[in-house]
Amino acid sequence: MRKLVTFFTGLALVCMATTTVAFEPDPNDESQLSAAKAILDIKKADPGIQSFFDDAAGFAVFPSVGKAGIGIGGALGDGLVIVDDDVVGKTSLTQLTIGFQLGGQVYSEFIFFKDKTALEQFKRGNYELGAQASAVAATAGASADTNYDKGVAVFTVTGGGLMYEATVGGQKFTYEAVK
Repeated sequence: MRKLVTFFTGLALVCMATTTVAFEPDPNDESQLSAAKAILDIKKADPGIQSFFDDAAGFAVFPSVGKAGIGIGGALGDGLVIVDDDVVGKTSLTQLTIGFQLGGQVYSEFIFFKDKTALEQFKRGNYELGAQASAVAATAGASADTNYDKGVAVFTVTGGGLMYEATVGGQKFTYEAVK
């Protein structure tokens, strides 16, 4: 009986560990706290995403991206780049879209870097994801069918709002190392 209790207690601890934030956010840094919440939200939306957190060379998290458009649209957001559970840089996202669109929404975006080469390309600054790059909406099981494309995998979690769109556009990113 004791072995059974020990087994289930250990199993429960392992399960809880996979749903926690990998890095310890600074409680005095609002951007780190927002990133930690976004990480918990995406893991709740798709528990299988843990494999991307485990296997990626690093990732960028944009906890809150605001997007709006009427014919011409755009999006803005600030985020963090995390490598080996440490914040190594700050990043920003800008997006311009043209096409049929109406509305606004807020979402979180995650960019996972497959290897150090993809991560270093992003860290050089002025990184772009073109119109052909697609983000996967994080829902239960979505990560199971997602692969890296040119060294990156992009996921989004919708936070609210309503947006109708059939657009073409791209995203541009900046990067600034944290000292």
